[in-house]
Amino acid sequence: MNTPKKIPFLLFLTFLLVGCGEDFLNVNSRERVAAVDQEEIYRPDEFVIGVYGNFTEWEYAFSWLGVTEIISDNADKGSSPSDTGTDKHLLDNLQFSSTAPSIQAMWTIWYKTIGRATNAIEYTESFGLSDEAYKNRLIGEARFLRALSYFYLVRYFGDVPLQQEDLTQRVPEEEVYEFIISDLESAIASLPLKSEYPTDELGRATRGAAQALLSKVYLERENWSEAVNYADQVINSGEYGLEPNYEEIWREHSENGIESIFEIQARGESTAHGVQQYSQTQGARGPSGWGWGFNTPTQDLVEAYDSEGDEIRKNATIIFAGETLWDGREVSENVENPRYNEKAYSSANAGAADSDKNIRVLRYAEVLLIKAEAANELGNTGAALDALNQVRERVELDPVTTSDQAQLRRAIWKERRLELAFEHDRWFDLLRTGQAGEVMRAHGKDFVDGKHELFPIPEEQLRQTPEMRQNPGY
Repeated sequence: MNTPKKIPFLLFLTFLLVGCGEDFLNVNSRERVAAVDQEEIYRPDEFVIGVYGNFTEWEYAFSWLGVTEIISDNADKGSSPSDTGTDKHLLDNLQFSSTAPSIQAMWTIWYKTIGRATNAIEYTESFGLSDEAYKNRLIGEARFLRALSYFYLVRYFGDVPLQQEDLTQRVPEEEVYEFIISDLESAIASLPLKSEYPTDELGRATRGAAQALLSKVYLERENWSEAVNYADQVINSGEYGLEPNYEEIWREHSENGIESIFEIQARGESTAHGVQQYSQTQGARGPSGWGWGFNTPTQDLVEAYDSEGDEIRKNATIIFAGETLWDGREVSENVENPRYNEKAYSSANAGAADSDKNIRVLRYAEVLLIKAEAANELGNTGAALDALNQVRERVELDPVTTSDQAQLRRAIWKERRLELAFEHDRWFDLLRTGQAGEVMRAHGKDFVDGKHELFPIPEEQLRQTPEMRQNPGY
């Protein structure tokens, strides 16, 4: 498949131009650009590519697992009991603190990405491009990626600094959301449709990606009408649809396919830098294995699939010890853990250090579920059931028919878990729906109300900016 291989790995020098130092909140784009050899002229596109490149870094292969899935009821730490994965055991048991390396790593990579995006916007604006549409498109791509990074930050940490305004003061999360919405509205106005990109540029941010993310932002804010509005813009665009076979969404031939709204590009030639070790860290460990064995599906997730009679998604999501995978690979019964994440499995690359597997970030099925949830909250049962049952029909499940709002709400929440397991959304869903305390305590985890709804500001950041206040409980 022709994908934009250049996005994750072209011109590593670009990364040096727009990378951040140890003080990762302090990114001065003018100073960086002025330091470039004046005989060299770098295209704005190269700066934008540097923003995409941040999403292929090591943090997304390991730290990301800890703060999204391992921390939730979807996954256990996995690996061997003696291998803690630095702090994955602490995240798994809700015993982390402000010194947790995984939390520090994600805080840092998001602010580095934001810094690169701002650099790219400023450089593109001042470069003097004569093609106004192209200039605006590049700026729109950077704004989308900046909004995505702020969306992660605000959901995890609440009030956070807006890097463009003040490096030490945390602004109210409502202001952060206003900034995110502004970036996405601007991106929608300037980005092309997916079908308007040439084949070798697929994977770049599109108008549909910005609309889908904005719909998700409004769902988080419980602005149900706007969540439906932007979901409908994606649905009615005619640009997307459901992949007919759920289990093939994560195969190579489906990358950037009909269901893909936005995914991190990782496939390239053998020398390409893909998403560092994403498949390796989650691969089966032990005899016949190909990886480290982290982020293993819980028995509770298996039971959630079984209670719904959902064999298709269960078998597409979970590798079981002793099974033969779709490509003929035999998994020994003697691997160290009973289950592994199949959505991270790469048939061709298996446990190679640089994964060749694209990471799906936004899918059409999720947009349908966003519409279902928001429409239900607005009392539009018919629209909610229609969107929900499109997702269920694909995996041969009976349609949901209840007209009771509370029952339908629970059904949609469960559908999100089964459809999106191991796509790095479960912890966010537990928090935003108010289920986290109940669910985690049911699993013997000491979820503390008023504390665990947010992550701590990393200790290293507080040392750099001591005037920045810490979150409650830490």
